Amino acid sequence: MEEYDLIILGAGPAGLSAGVYAARYKIKTLIIGQLLGGMTGEAHEIVNFPSYEKITGFELVKKLVNQVKKLGISIKMEGLLDVKKIKNGFEVRTNKNNYLAKKLIIATGTEKKKIGLPREEEFVGKGISYCATCDASFYKDKTVGIVGGSNSALTSASLLEKYAKKVYIFYRQKDFFMADPSWVGDINKNKKIEPLFNSEVVMLIGRNKLEGVELSTGKELKLDGLFIEIGSIPNTDLEKKLGIKTDKNGYITTDKNQKTNVEGVYAAGDITDNPLKQIITACSQGAVAAYSAWKESERKK
Repeated sequence: MEEYDLIILGAGPAGLSAGVYAARYKIKTLIIGQLLGGMTGEAHEIVNFPSYEKITGFELVKKLVNQVKKLGISIKMEGLLDVKKIKNGFEVRTNKNNYLAKKLIIATGTEKKKIGLPREEEFVGKGISYCATCDASFYKDKTVGIVGGSNSALTSASLLEKYAKKVYIFYRQKDFFMADPSWVGDINKNKKIEPLFNSEVVMLIGRNKLEGVELSTGKELKLDGLFIEIGSIPNTDLEKKLGIKTDKNGYITTDKNQKTNVEGVYAAGDITDNPLKQIITACSQGAVAAYSAWKESERKK
Protein backbone atom coordinates (compact mmCIF):
# COMPACT_ATOMS: atom_id res chain seq x y z
CA MET A 1 0.00 0.00 0.00
CA GLU A 2 1.22 3.46 -0.87
CA GLU A 3 1.99 5.50 2.24
CA TYR A 4 1.49 9.24 2.75
CA ASP A 5 2.25 11.70 5.50
CA LEU A 6 -1.25 13.13 5.02
CA ILE A 7 -4.39 11.99 3.27
CA ILE A 8 -7.14 14.55 2.74
CA LEU A 9 -10.61 13.04 2.38
CA GLY A 10 -12.69 15.38 0.25
CA ALA A 11 -11.92 17.46 -2.84
CA GLY A 12 -14.00 20.57 -2.15
CA PRO A 13 -12.61 24.01 -1.21
CA ALA A 14 -11.54 22.82 2.26
CA GLY A 15 -9.71 19.76 0.97
CA LEU A 16 -8.12 21.56 -1.97
CA SER A 17 -6.96 24.46 0.21
CA ALA A 18 -5.49 21.97 2.69
CA GLY A 19 -3.63 20.48 -0.27
CA VAL A 20 -2.18 23.86 -1.23
CA TYR A 21 -0.83 24.41 2.28
CA ALA A 22 0.39 20.83 2.63
CA ALA A 23 2.45 21.36 -0.52
CA ARG A 24 3.99 24.48 1.01
CA TYR A 25 5.08 22.42 4.02
CA LYS A 26 6.55 19.67 1.78
CA ILE A 27 4.22 17.03 3.20
CA LYS A 28 3.68 13.95 1.05
CA THR A 29 -0.06 14.33 0.49
CA LEU A 30 -2.91 12.63 -1.32
CA ILE A 31 -6.39 14.07 -1.86
CA ILE A 32 -9.20 11.55 -2.31
CA GLY A 33 -12.65 12.67 -3.44
CA GLN A 34 -15.61 11.64 -5.55
CA LEU A 35 -16.62 15.10 -6.80
CA LEU A 36 -14.09 17.80 -7.61
CA GLY A 37 -15.12 20.99 -5.86
CA GLY A 38 -17.96 19.37 -3.94
CA MET A 39 -21.13 21.47 -4.00
CA THR A 40 -19.11 24.57 -4.91
CA GLY A 41 -19.00 23.29 -8.48
CA GLU A 42 -22.80 23.60 -8.61
CA ALA A 43 -22.82 27.32 -7.79
CA HIS A 44 -23.72 29.32 -10.89
CA GLU A 45 -22.56 32.61 -9.37
CA ILE A 46 -20.22 33.38 -6.47
CA VAL A 47 -20.05 37.05 -5.49
CA ASN A 48 -18.50 36.95 -2.00
CA PHE A 49 -15.12 35.31 -2.55
CA PRO A 50 -12.18 37.74 -2.27
CA SER A 51 -10.52 38.89 -5.51
CA TYR A 52 -13.53 38.00 -7.67
CA GLU A 53 -16.45 40.34 -8.14
CA LYS A 54 -18.23 37.42 -9.76
CA ILE A 55 -17.16 33.89 -10.66
CA THR A 56 -18.94 30.60 -11.31
CA GLY A 57 -18.39 27.65 -9.01
CA PHE A 58 -16.99 25.64 -11.92
CA GLU A 59 -14.40 28.32 -12.70
CA LEU A 60 -13.31 28.68 -9.07
CA VAL A 61 -12.97 24.90 -8.64
CA LYS A 62 -10.95 24.66 -11.86
CA LYS A 63 -8.51 27.29 -10.58
CA LEU A 64 -8.15 25.53 -7.21
CA VAL A 65 -7.58 22.14 -8.83
CA ASN A 66 -4.98 23.52 -11.25
CA GLN A 67 -3.14 25.18 -8.38
CA VAL A 68 -3.08 21.98 -6.33
CA LYS A 69 -1.82 19.90 -9.27
CA LYS A 70 0.89 22.43 -10.17
CA LEU A 71 2.15 22.15 -6.60
CA GLY A 72 2.61 18.41 -7.09
CA ILE A 73 -0.27 17.14 -4.96
CA SER A 74 -2.01 14.05 -6.30
CA ILE A 75 -5.82 14.02 -6.54
CA LYS A 76 -7.58 10.68 -6.96
CA MET A 77 -11.27 10.51 -7.75
CA GLU A 78 -12.21 7.35 -5.89
CA GLY A 79 -15.08 6.25 -3.70
CA LEU A 80 -14.26 5.98 -0.01
CA LEU A 81 -15.21 2.61 1.45
CA ASP A 82 -13.49 2.36 4.83
CA VAL A 83 -11.08 4.08 7.19
CA LYS A 84 -9.59 2.47 10.26
CA LYS A 85 -7.03 3.36 12.90
CA ILE A 86 -3.86 1.28 12.83
CA LYS A 87 -0.53 1.52 14.61
CA ASN A 88 1.15 4.84 13.78
CA GLY A 89 -1.59 6.01 11.47
CA PHE A 90 -4.61 5.06 9.39
CA GLU A 91 -5.59 2.71 6.60
CA VAL A 92 -7.86 4.18 3.92
CA ARG A 93 -9.70 1.83 1.57
CA THR A 94 -11.38 3.08 -1.60
CA ASN A 95 -13.18 1.33 -4.44
CA LYS A 96 -9.85 1.16 -6.30
CA ASN A 97 -6.95 1.08 -3.84
CA ASN A 98 -5.77 0.92 -0.25
CA TYR A 99 -3.56 3.63 1.26
CA LEU A 100 -1.71 4.32 4.49
CA ALA A 101 -1.56 7.75 6.14
CA LYS A 102 0.14 9.11 9.21
CA LYS A 103 -2.54 11.81 9.51
CA LEU A 104 -5.98 12.54 8.10
CA ILE A 105 -7.94 15.66 7.27
CA ILE A 106 -11.66 15.00 6.90
CA ALA A 107 -13.24 17.47 4.48
CA THR A 108 -16.07 15.36 3.08
CA GLY A 109 -18.66 18.13 3.28
CA THR A 110 -22.40 17.62 3.28
CA GLU A 111 -25.13 16.28 1.03
CA LYS A 112 -28.40 17.89 -0.02
CA LYS A 113 -31.46 17.27 2.14
CA LYS A 114 -34.51 15.66 0.60
CA ILE A 115 -38.08 16.76 1.32
CA GLY A 116 -39.08 13.20 2.12
CA LEU A 117 -42.32 13.00 0.16
CA PRO A 118 -43.70 9.88 -1.56
CA ARG A 119 -42.41 9.48 -5.13
CA GLU A 120 -39.54 11.93 -4.61
CA GLU A 121 -36.91 9.33 -5.58
CA GLU A 122 -39.07 8.17 -8.49
CA PHE A 123 -39.20 11.68 -9.98
CA VAL A 124 -35.47 12.45 -9.64
CA GLY A 125 -34.35 13.29 -13.16
CA LYS A 126 -38.00 13.40 -14.22
CA GLY A 127 -38.84 16.81 -12.81
CA ILE A 128 -37.12 16.66 -9.40
CA SER A 129 -33.63 18.15 -9.16
CA TYR A 130 -31.19 19.18 -6.43
CA CYS A 131 -28.91 21.23 -8.70
CA ALA A 132 -30.11 24.27 -10.65
CA THR A 133 -26.68 24.79 -12.19
CA CYS A 134 -26.80 21.26 -13.62
CA ASP A 135 -30.38 21.23 -14.87
CA ALA A 136 -31.64 24.81 -15.41
CA SER A 137 -31.18 24.68 -19.18
CA PHE A 138 -33.66 21.79 -19.44
CA TYR A 139 -36.49 24.12 -18.40
CA LYS A 140 -36.39 26.75 -21.12
CA ASP A 141 -39.81 28.45 -21.38
CA LYS A 142 -41.25 26.12 -18.73
CA THR A 143 -42.67 26.60 -15.22
CA VAL A 144 -40.61 25.52 -12.25
CA GLY A 145 -40.70 25.71 -8.47
CA ILE A 146 -38.05 25.88 -5.76
CA VAL A 147 -38.45 24.58 -2.23
CA GLY A 148 -36.49 26.65 0.30
CA GLY A 149 -35.77 30.20 1.36
CA SER A 150 -32.05 30.52 2.06
CA ASN A 151 -29.29 31.85 -0.20
CA SER A 152 -29.06 28.59 -2.14
CA ALA A 153 -32.77 28.75 -3.00
CA LEU A 154 -32.62 32.38 -4.06
CA THR A 155 -29.49 31.98 -6.16
CA SER A 156 -31.11 29.00 -7.85
CA ALA A 157 -34.15 31.15 -8.62
CA SER A 158 -31.87 33.82 -10.06
CA LEU A 159 -30.39 31.26 -12.45
CA LEU A 160 -33.64 29.49 -13.34
CA GLU A 161 -35.43 32.70 -14.34
CA LYS A 162 -32.93 33.07 -17.19
CA TYR A 163 -34.47 29.95 -18.75
CA ALA A 164 -37.95 29.34 -17.33
CA LYS A 165 -40.97 31.49 -18.09
CA LYS A 166 -42.09 31.35 -14.44
CA VAL A 167 -40.35 30.50 -11.17
CA TYR A 168 -42.20 29.90 -7.90
CA ILE A 169 -40.44 29.80 -4.54
CA PHE A 170 -42.23 27.74 -1.87
CA TYR A 171 -41.15 28.76 1.61
CA ARG A 172 -42.76 27.77 4.88
CA GLN A 173 -41.79 31.00 6.67
CA LYS A 174 -43.38 34.43 6.27
CA ASP A 175 -40.29 36.01 4.68
CA PHE A 176 -36.73 35.29 3.56
CA PHE A 177 -35.14 35.88 6.96
CA MET A 178 -32.28 33.37 6.35
CA ALA A 179 -31.05 34.91 3.08
CA ASP A 180 -28.68 37.80 2.43
CA PRO A 181 -30.57 41.09 1.89
CA SER A 182 -28.86 41.60 -1.48
CA TRP A 183 -30.30 38.35 -2.84
CA VAL A 184 -33.72 39.13 -1.37
CA GLY A 185 -33.69 42.50 -3.12
CA ASP A 186 -32.86 40.90 -6.47
CA ILE A 187 -35.68 38.37 -6.10
CA ASN A 188 -38.24 41.01 -5.12
CA LYS A 189 -37.44 43.05 -8.23
CA ASN A 190 -37.79 40.13 -10.62
CA LYS A 191 -41.29 39.81 -12.10
CA LYS A 192 -40.69 36.24 -13.32
CA ILE A 193 -40.12 35.02 -9.76
CA GLU A 194 -43.07 34.66 -7.37
CA PRO A 195 -42.45 33.74 -3.73
CA LEU A 196 -45.27 31.86 -1.99
CA PHE A 197 -44.72 32.28 1.73
CA ASN A 198 -46.25 30.18 4.51
CA SER A 199 -46.54 27.30 2.08
CA GLU A 200 -45.00 23.85 1.83
CA VAL A 201 -45.10 21.20 -0.85
CA VAL A 202 -47.11 18.31 0.60
CA MET A 203 -47.69 16.17 -2.49
CA LEU A 204 -45.95 15.49 -5.78
CA ILE A 205 -48.33 15.05 -8.70
CA GLY A 206 -47.67 13.19 -11.94
CA ARG A 207 -47.86 9.88 -13.77
CA ASN A 208 -44.49 9.06 -15.35
CA LYS A 209 -42.89 12.40 -14.46
CA LEU A 210 -43.57 15.39 -12.23
CA GLU A 211 -46.54 17.39 -13.48
CA GLY A 212 -47.39 19.53 -10.46
CA VAL A 213 -47.51 19.90 -6.68
CA GLU A 214 -50.07 20.33 -3.95
CA LEU A 215 -49.28 22.93 -1.28
CA SER A 216 -50.11 23.00 2.41
CA THR A 217 -52.54 25.82 1.61
CA GLY A 218 -54.58 23.37 -0.45
CA LYS A 219 -53.57 24.99 -3.73
CA GLU A 220 -52.40 22.88 -6.67
CA LEU A 221 -49.92 24.20 -9.22
CA LYS A 222 -48.83 22.74 -12.54
CA LEU A 223 -45.03 22.49 -12.72
CA ASP A 224 -42.50 21.09 -15.15
CA GLY A 225 -39.74 20.97 -12.57
CA LEU A 226 -39.13 21.25 -8.84
CA PHE A 227 -35.75 22.13 -7.34
CA ILE A 228 -35.03 21.18 -3.72
CA GLU A 229 -32.91 23.71 -1.78
CA ILE A 230 -33.64 23.08 1.91
CA GLY A 231 -30.11 22.78 3.22
CA SER A 232 -27.64 19.97 3.73
CA ILE A 233 -26.71 17.25 6.21
CA PRO A 234 -23.21 16.06 7.14
CA ASN A 235 -21.73 12.84 5.84
CA THR A 236 -21.24 10.97 9.12
CA ASP A 237 -19.86 7.54 8.19
CA LEU A 238 -16.24 8.43 8.97
CA GLU A 239 -17.01 9.89 12.36
CA LYS A 240 -18.70 6.66 13.42
CA LYS A 241 -15.86 4.47 12.13
CA LEU A 242 -13.17 6.46 13.93
CA GLY A 243 -15.05 7.48 17.08
CA ILE A 244 -14.93 11.20 16.28
CA LYS A 245 -17.06 13.48 18.44
CA THR A 246 -19.85 15.43 16.76
CA ASP A 247 -22.47 17.92 17.86
CA LYS A 248 -26.16 17.04 18.13
CA ASN A 249 -26.63 17.59 14.39
CA GLY A 250 -23.77 15.31 13.37
CA TYR A 251 -21.17 17.97 12.55
CA ILE A 252 -17.59 17.28 13.67
CA THR A 253 -16.41 19.30 16.66
CA THR A 254 -12.88 20.66 16.45
CA ASP A 255 -10.63 22.96 18.43
CA LYS A 256 -9.15 26.17 17.04
CA ASN A 257 -6.45 24.10 15.29
CA GLN A 258 -9.10 21.99 13.49
CA LYS A 259 -8.11 18.97 15.59
CA THR A 260 -10.74 16.38 16.47
CA ASN A 261 -10.79 14.26 19.61
CA VAL A 262 -8.99 11.47 17.71
CA GLU A 263 -5.20 11.80 17.60
CA GLY A 264 -3.97 12.51 14.10
CA VAL A 265 -7.37 13.42 12.68
CA TYR A 266 -8.33 16.97 11.65
CA ALA A 267 -11.51 18.27 10.03
CA ALA A 268 -12.31 21.26 7.82
CA GLY A 269 -15.15 22.76 5.84
CA ASP A 270 -18.89 22.17 5.94
CA ILE A 271 -18.48 18.88 7.81
CA THR A 272 -17.43 20.82 10.94
CA ASP A 273 -19.62 22.59 13.49
CA ASN A 274 -18.55 26.04 12.27
CA PRO A 275 -21.87 27.93 11.84
CA LEU A 276 -20.77 30.00 8.81
CA LYS A 277 -20.62 27.46 6.00
CA GLN A 278 -19.07 29.44 3.17
CA ILE A 279 -16.33 28.78 0.64
CA ILE A 280 -14.00 31.25 2.31
CA THR A 281 -14.38 29.64 5.75
CA ALA A 282 -13.87 26.18 4.27
CA CYS A 283 -10.65 27.37 2.64
CA SER A 284 -9.38 28.91 5.87
CA GLN A 285 -10.17 25.78 7.88
CA GLY A 286 -8.38 23.64 5.30
CA ALA A 287 -5.30 25.85 5.61
CA VAL A 288 -5.37 25.67 9.42
CA ALA A 289 -5.82 21.89 9.38
CA ALA A 290 -2.82 21.38 7.08
CA TYR A 291 -0.70 23.73 9.19
CA SER A 292 -1.70 21.93 12.39
CA ALA A 293 -0.91 18.52 10.90
CA TRP A 294 2.52 19.77 9.82
CA LYS A 295 3.32 21.37 13.19
CA GLU A 296 2.28 18.20 15.00
CA SER A 297 4.59 16.14 12.80
CA GLU A 298 7.47 18.55 13.34
CA ARG A 299 7.11 18.31 17.13
CA LYS A 300 7.38 14.54 17.03
CA LYS A 301 10.61 14.44 15.01
